[in-house]
Amino acid sequence: MTFNRFLADRLGYIVIYLFNLLLVVLVIQLELSAQRSALGLDVLLYAGLLSIVGLTVCLLIDYVRCRPFYRQLDRLLQNGMNLDDAVGLQEAATREQQAMQTLLQAQYGKYIERLEQYMQQQEQHQTFVRQWVHQMKTPVSVIGLLTQQADQTANGETKRLAASVQEENERLAHGLDMMLHTARLEKFELDLHSKRVELIGEVRSVINEHKKACIRYRLFPKVEAAGERIWAETDEKWLRFVLNQLVTNAIKYSKPKDGAKTLTVKVEESDEFCRIVVKDEGIGIAEHELPRVFHAFFTGENGRKTGESTGMGLYLAKQVCDRLGHRLDIASSLGEGTEVTLSLARHAGLRRLS
Repeated sequence: MTFNRFLADRLGYIVIYLFNLLLVVLVIQLELSAQRSALGLDVLLYAGLLSIVGLTVCLLIDYVRCRPFYRQLDRLLQNGMNLDDAVGLQEAATREQQAMQTLLQAQYGKYIERLEQYMQQQEQHQTFVRQWVHQMKTPVSVIGLLTQQADQTANGETKRLAASVQEENERLAHGLDMMLHTARLEKFELDLHSKRVELIGEVRSVINEHKKACIRYRLFPKVEAAGERIWAETDEKWLRFVLNQLVTNAIKYSKPKDGAKTLTVKVEESDEFCRIVVKDEGIGIAEHELPRVFHAFFTGENGRKTGESTGMGLYLAKQVCDRLGHRLDIASSLGEGTEVTLSLARHAGLRRLS
């Protein structure tokens, strides 16, 4: 706080002081007038000058006394408010400043206490979610095995029912997997392991996981690559999660279209970067919705048509890519299909792409 602002805060006191000084001079002058005498102009000026000098000295002493505290406030305001630094305010000079400092420390203590309680509750919730997901995966796996056996031994209506159950079971497994990765995202850094990953093999492995869905919806996957093996620096588990989301979305939004469709996955490389391009021939996304597809819970018109969208798949994929330092871009034409491009560094670890 500058001295000018300090004076501005005390302008009312200064005006009242000068007004009282004028009243005192008028009272003295009236008393002397009754005695047929008067104060000389030089005496009035001298008295006024002494009074103003005394007032100025008092203000300067008060400002110098409070200046260290004001400087700390200015630094906090210039560098951005940080609660930890605000609690560390020292050198309070006045009782008002000391009261503010005490109040701030008390509020900080309550804030830390409530924050710790919230973190404990959040940790308990995350632990419960992870345990619940793992427990649910066992019956999902059992249902998958039973439907496979029914598909091999049954025929007619029973076989169609088994296929329908298997389809719903795959959706349930996908939802559980998404929930588990959402919980893990809270502690992403603890679950991160960067290494060189062979991209073509990962792409083929992910497509093989969805081959039944591709057959069911007459979707023909095709992998195109510039070479036999293409390497990049990333986390293998999180990369598979992102690829699963992209392929699942491609299948989901290709299903409503009649006839045979193609799902093309291209793996490209340059000197510094690799790109995985997932392109489908599905129903596409309206142009005005593209800026929002990475927002949480945004489903758009397609979500209302298919009824399967949660609005979390692309959001989670984007969150993972941002934390890995990768880049995720999307282009689409309504009624023609969607193309999603995942760009990642070949070398130098997890490099953030601009």
